Amino acid sequence: MLRWTSGLTLRDKVRNETIKSELNVAPIDEKIREGRLRWFGHVRRRPREAPVRKGEDIDIGTERRWRPRLTWKRVVRKDLEILGISENLVDERGEWRRSIKRR
Repeated sequence: MLRWTSGLTLRDKVRNETIKSELNVAPIDEKIREGRLRWFGHVRRRPREAPVRKGEDIDIGTERRWRPRLTWKRVVRKDLEILGISENLVDERGEWRRSIKRR
């Protein structure tokens, strides 16, 4: 899609990394993390008794012998650790959005 947007073809022999940097596109893993943290902020601002809060402890992976079960909470904590932000920032909506936003 990016190649098409920039008007290039494979015959032009331009690397994907070059196209991404020229179009100033964030990596897909960062955009997925941003979406996950946006949803986390939405859920955290809801009251404790809200039905959406019950989903916080859902397992999202299978149990394996060599590691513990992967939960949504653990994934979000890892994302927060990567970005170096705190869960307490969720209540300040504008600041939260600015801190999780990727390109």
